[in-house]
Amino acid sequence: MMPTTGPENSSLKQQLEYRKRLMDKINELHSADNLNTILLHIKDSIADLFNAQRITIYLADAKRNLLISKVLSGAEIKQIVVPISDTSLSGFCALSGTVLNIRSAYDDHELRMINSNLKFDKSWDQKTGFVTRQVLCVPMKFQRTLIGVIQIINKQDDTPFTDTDVTYALELATSLSIAIHNIYRLQVTTKIIRQRSRYNYLLDKNLLDEKTIEKAASHPDTAKFGLDAVLMREFKVPREEMAKALSLFFGTEFVKYEPATPPMEEELLKRVKSDRLLKEWWVPYKVENGVLSIIMDDPTDLGRQDMIKFIYPEYKRISYVGAFRDDIQSFIGLFYNKGASLTAGGSIDELINKLDTTDEPELEQESSKVSEQDSVIVQLVNKIIIDAVQGKVSDIHIEPYPGKEDVIVRMRVDGRCKVYQRIPYKYKYAIPSRIKIMCGLDISERRKPQDGKIDFKKFGPLAVELRVATVPTAGQLEDVVMRVLASGEAALPYDKLGLTERNSKVLLHCVNQPYGLILVVGPTGSGKTTTLHSAISVINTPETKIWTAEDPVEITQRGLRQVQVHPKIGFTFAAALRSFLRADPDVIMVGEMRDQETAEIGVESSLTGHLVFSTLHTNSAPETVTRLLDMELDPFSFSDAILCILAQRLCRRLCDCKQEYRPERQELEEIIMEYGIEDFKRTGIDPVGIRLHKAVGCARCGESGYKGRLGLHELLEGTDQMKSLIKRKSEIEHIRRQAIEDGMTTLKQDGILKCFMGLTDLKEVRKVCIK
Repeated sequence: MMPTTGPENSSLKQQLEYRKRLMDKINELHSADNLNTILLHIKDSIADLFNAQRITIYLADAKRNLLISKVLSGAEIKQIVVPISDTSLSGFCALSGTVLNIRSAYDDHELRMINSNLKFDKSWDQKTGFVTRQVLCVPMKFQRTLIGVIQIINKQDDTPFTDTDVTYALELATSLSIAIHNIYRLQVTTKIIRQRSRYNYLLDKNLLDEKTIEKAASHPDTAKFGLDAVLMREFKVPREEMAKALSLFFGTEFVKYEPATPPMEEELLKRVKSDRLLKEWWVPYKVENGVLSIIMDDPTDLGRQDMIKFIYPEYKRISYVGAFRDDIQSFIGLFYNKGASLTAGGSIDELINKLDTTDEPELEQESSKVSEQDSVIVQLVNKIIIDAVQGKVSDIHIEPYPGKEDVIVRMRVDGRCKVYQRIPYKYKYAIPSRIKIMCGLDISERRKPQDGKIDFKKFGPLAVELRVATVPTAGQLEDVVMRVLASGEAALPYDKLGLTERNSKVLLHCVNQPYGLILVVGPTGSGKTTTLHSAISVINTPETKIWTAEDPVEITQRGLRQVQVHPKIGFTFAAALRSFLRADPDVIMVGEMRDQETAEIGVESSLTGHLVFSTLHTNSAPETVTRLLDMELDPFSFSDAILCILAQRLCRRLCDCKQEYRPERQELEEIIMEYGIEDFKRTGIDPVGIRLHKAVGCARCGESGYKGRLGLHELLEGTDQMKSLIKRKSEIEHIRRQAIEDGMTTLKQDGILKCFMGLTDLKEVRKVCIK
């Protein structure tokens, strides 16, 4: 390292020694054969030359007017993207082509003396805890072309960078520029192609390869829906990872649809029709501090940017952010009368105002009205379904009442019902009849329950399916419940299931066994199918033949052979299982063990060399054992087959607006009592350090304090001791005690641990767990 006294006062020998080290580093730069070597591996040793804490080497992207660098975060490579502008130190260095030698990055006066707009972005320091003090920025140029910027941060002895430091940094910048220019000019390998690709991030993480991109590009749907959508839908690229890749590529924020987004100014929306926005894939998003934000599927499209500047000339600063096309469509629907442009019928309140409420309804008359395609009832039902899909609703409840009480429409979001709308009582017959027409049910039959399915793309703009159940209620009325099916949704990655370390390790071990029985149990809507598909995705390889029988097929995975059962025609789970055994399976998944026959075939299949997955409606993992034995399963066969039983519940996840607090002594004692005093001691958690969180409420979560859902789990492992208890048909308490000795945490214990992690609160855990 350079002597802290500076070269002026050091001996000639020290200067020569430093000069030699600099030349060695320059030679190393010229011998680098790719950019990653320079950006990730050589740069840290350059910092030592300047006795500095950190160095960042940015490369210029002239087309997008950005500076880009790479850093290693664990085993993952992440990009840092900075705009070439006067709003950052490195950006101003690139823009002006001048050297910046900053004594204190936090001294606003020093920065304003250089340029009135110059600012230091403190967010990175706040996020990491690192404190930036001295900064030396030197531009890298080759034949007047900007190559990038070297940014050196913090002298180890906390002194300013000297003139000698600047001289050596300029010499280093010249050598770096030549080395990088040569790599750009000569390197024609796949790494450079990937560097310039919009899917560079996905390629680096091995989520995509070049052949997959070529296949997707030639897919017939690519022209209509875009390459990104086809890669996610047909080739199962995770949506979050695609968003991250595009955000890095565009160098902008990437937003997803939020139903609670504040409304856009009507004056701005009036200037362009929603039909045009749907064709051009952009929409005004928000105005903040005089800056207009525009959502686009390609925020770097200069042609559209020029057009937008013409439409909104009063905004000198316009920010362009990225989003997927389906999210842009949802935002357009939200801003333009809450979906009126998609339903061609106006907002829900406008539609209800169009209804005629003058007379008492006649059952037959109201039922016949709904067959007219231009009826307001048709538009109203479509609007209810579209709003439900856009609001991430799981179930829609239509609830008519006798007399002159309004029809209540409730929707279940994150497991909780809330009133969506009240509709005049006059239409208590017409709305259920319209829904029955949509799913092909008998509208004249109101005395017994019926069930069916709506393929909504036949009636509206969204490709979604709904499972419908009608239930006769008092006063010749019918309730209708519609479940929104996650049609064609990709499997959730295994590491996103939210399992504890022990549960994840045990389940992963069981999933990788050659044969046996794995059960996921819980009530309806607790995420059992999601968990099964996530577990199966771990072993979904070309070498493994996997058959699944489901009702309905909600989640699709490439590589699985998925079968929809039809009990009405005799194609039950048991029948599907028997057919699978003749179709050379390695792994079988049965949607549900509803009866003794299905359970027996599943157990037999697992004993004849197949890995079998299934679900069951029971309250806990230990209760599942007694439930199956009550089905008169052979205890010896069942004990040999069972690998593990995972019970789960879903509770609401706290939104980011949550507030941390330290629990009072009494509350803490209650929590420890609920967990179990002896069990809590075994966790090794210090009660003094426990912090809990409470719901607050913000615009993002609709002022509820909760956003999304969280899985709570208990995993019973099929150990030798457990198998012995099953063979003896032991009582449920003995089975539960043995499972806990084997390492199982109960559903409530798992929930309490997740409260300590700040993921949810005790009120939510207590709502779904007893023990």
